[in-house]
Amino acid sequence: MSNRRGHLTPKLRRARILALVREQGQVSVEDLAEAFDASHETIRRDLSQLAEAGSLQKVHGGAKLPRRRDEGPFHERLTSNEAAKRTIAGLAARLLSPGETLFIDTGSTTLLCAEEASEIDALTVVTNSTRIAAVLAEGRGGARVFLLGGEYDGDNAETTGSLAISQIRGFHADHAILGVGAVDARSGAMDISFEEAEIARAMIESADEVIVLADSSKLDRSAAYQVCPLSRINHLVCERAPKAPLAKALAEAAVTVHFWQDPREAKRRGEKTGNQSIAGVS
Repeated sequence: MSNRRGHLTPKLRRARILALVREQGQVSVEDLAEAFDASHETIRRDLSQLAEAGSLQKVHGGAKLPRRRDEGPFHERLTSNEAAKRTIAGLAARLLSPGETLFIDTGSTTLLCAEEASEIDALTVVTNSTRIAAVLAEGRGGARVFLLGGEYDGDNAETTGSLAISQIRGFHADHAILGVGAVDARSGAMDISFEEAEIARAMIESADEVIVLADSSKLDRSAAYQVCPLSRINHLVCERAPKAPLAKALAEAAVTVHFWQDPREAKRRGEKTGNQSIAGVS
């Protein structure tokens, strides 16, 4: 940080601190004291007041954005739109082959995908989810599982942060299988969690292909943190086909979309039923 900022009123200083936290995701007391030409004690008081107001979350040595709970507790997300998520999980598992190496990030849909993948022989899986690690380790496929270390979140049963990211960079995967918070034509795949978006981006950097899992409630929506543009997604797996203009943008970005055609809808349109794929136009 640069540009020392003395002589600010406490109210204005806190507003600018909050703006920096929103911009960067996480800041340190050291950097804030330097940026605002203030003592560490003054900055800690500012952070305490902002934390009490619910504007940020204090962490050791600094502060970060509060974890958004828009999606609700994990067990609630797992049962929300469950039929669609199980359809997506089954379709995604068909993209995998025995012996491949996978990144799988935390999520209700990725957990169901892990259940399907646990039947595939000799996978190597790197994940930040303890639930996903357990499902694969106990599966009949005999997967070799690597669980990433890092800051632990009990509700999501996941690890995040710089330690997890540095460990991801020690692997190379055939596929990164990611659950996301939103997908739209302009911004691509996004998430509501800064920490989870960081994990997803690191997995993408170390994977040959990216498989994004998103039920229709996530399509044509926006979220705070970008995971990747559409052009970096190889496969988007949904329970039904996206609508325009997202469908057009996916085609232009050469994304292959996989979905299940409902038999009644297929009959109405005079099309075949079952697993459908729409290949993007390169």
